[in-house]
Amino acid sequence: TGIAKTGVIGLIEGAKPGPVIMLRFDIDALPIQEETGAEYASQNPGLMHACGHDGHAAIGLTVAKLLHARREEFGGTIKLVFQPAEEGMGGAQTMVKEGAMESPAPLRSLGLHIWNGKPLGWIGIAAGPVMAGASSFKITVRGKGGHGAIPHLSIDPVLASAQIISALQSIVSRNVDAQKAAVVTVASIHSGDAFNVIPAQVEMLGTIRFFEMEVGEMVHRRFNEIVHGIAAAMQCQAEIEISEITPPVINDAATTENVLRAARIVFPAESPDTSPYVTMGSEDFAFFQQKAPGTYFFVGSNNESRGLNFGHHHPKFDFDEEVLVRGSALMAAAALEVLQSA
Repeated sequence: TGIAKTGVIGLIEGAKPGPVIMLRFDIDALPIQEETGAEYASQNPGLMHACGHDGHAAIGLTVAKLLHARREEFGGTIKLVFQPAEEGMGGAQTMVKEGAMESPAPLRSLGLHIWNGKPLGWIGIAAGPVMAGASSFKITVRGKGGHGAIPHLSIDPVLASAQIISALQSIVSRNVDAQKAAVVTVASIHSGDAFNVIPAQVEMLGTIRFFEMEVGEMVHRRFNEIVHGIAAAMQCQAEIEISEITPPVINDAATTENVLRAARIVFPAESPDTSPYVTMGSEDFAFFQQKAPGTYFFVGSNNESRGLNFGHHHPKFDFDEEVLVRGSALMAAAALEVLQSA
């Protein structure tokens, strides 16, 4: 216990020596006021499990119970990692730094997300990129404040910022290969407090997303060139702070085949969706994958007929709890498949 403050790691050792497989389950909530009206709604004002991580914790505990009961039937070790602070707070990175991937070091990794963007019964399992790498940024543009009626005596950072925002959109439209993907979003801009005062500075916040590292490197390079170049052209100074949130989640081909085999065994009447299901959402499971190649898969959880179809991070987010059974069965079976083939 106590890894990354509230993280928990457990080991299930099989009957004989063998490889170590890591299963990761995130457990954190979000700063959202819950509006589901459910009997199990959050008791903490301003905090709710709006992304399904409570479901992930339940699945993880169920998988632990299932595999512990069958530990005499397999060789190797299952390492269960219950991770806090996935929601952009660096939980996985901190767990890795504090030794979560050591003593013993896993050979492969598995993770899952219950997914309200798809109905109950859908399973998304595919090799290659599935979730984006992400970074956050803060841009500060400094000029010279003054009276709004005599702008020639000022250096307007608001005008410079408007030019910067417009030009940043050219990165995706003109620098990124049209067959590849990236996102540059300026999500917040703040400056000044009065209608007739040109402020001295502007602050902007946003995010950069990408699937391929070389694309991410190019986007970050052009981002810096555009911000500093336009600021200078408008007689302003610019400062940029960029914080990496996570690399892209890229699924290992061999491990993905193991998960697919498990899905076909557990759900013989269904066909997993093996087309590349990708989202520009980010996931710090990528930090674990850097240490132990693995697969991150999705399990559909919405039920429109019951009104359980609100998206992740929505105040009314909730899911059909049958996904807990499906997710537990698939993760447990996948772990055994990976152990047997590793």
